[in-house]
Amino acid sequence: MKTQPRARRFGKAAGFMAYKLLLTAAVLVAAAGAYFATGAAAQQPAKLPPPALDLRPSTRAAAQTVVFAGGCFWGVQAVFQHTQGVLSAVSGYAGGQAATAHYEAVGSGTTGHAEAVEVRWDPRRISYGTLLQIYFSVAHDPTQLDRQGPDVGPQYRSEIFYTDAAQQDVAQRYIAQLDAAHVFPRRIVTQLAPLSGFYPAEDYHQDYATLHPESPYIAAFDRPKLANLKAMLPEWYREKPVLVGRRQV
Repeated sequence: MKTQPRARRFGKAAGFMAYKLLLTAAVLVAAAGAYFATGAAAQQPAKLPPPALDLRPSTRAAAQTVVFAGGCFWGVQAVFQHTQGVLSAVSGYAGGQAATAHYEAVGSGTTGHAEAVEVRWDPRRISYGTLLQIYFSVAHDPTQLDRQGPDVGPQYRSEIFYTDAAQQDVAQRYIAQLDAAHVFPRRIVTQLAPLSGFYPAEDYHQDYATLHPESPYIAAFDRPKLANLKAMLPEWYREKPVLVGRRQV
């Protein structure tokens, strides 16, 4: 079980102190085991074809940005921090307003935000289509509606916040391509929306998977994503992650 900062792993509506009062340590351990078992089984990687349509390779040095939501931002951030060509991957909130873009409010599931990751990449080194392939294959399960593994609520929805019409078009076409090929047992539920604002999460959420590899949650749900990235798309895997700030790990 994760004790800091999110006890919401065992039912997102209640806070950590409430669970400390209501549940004994034995019950917490049992609940953790059940969630890890069901959640890990629910998030299997998918071998996906690349998008039939992609943005044209760019020779410009200007970085490009997209925001991906796909469950807990810890794992999504870690995947893209270990992706070649990514310049930064920052955990945060998208889809709601600035006034409520903080952890406790977003955790209520009532603010309109999704936990999300802002990905900046070098278009000379990796394409937008490849980022989509990684997002749909190993970063999360795009067929789960308003949840990922043990995390339940609209703040854990699958959504792409695009920054221009070209990104929107490529994503829409790729979703249609994957659904038509029946690569998943269920239809993709990923939403698309223009990016109206991205609000970085609190410092203690940044680089969490790298800084806390001993966490049972990270071990059960996020380290397997990195292993899948390395195994399924080895040409895009980078061993040393690009971290937020200048932390020494």
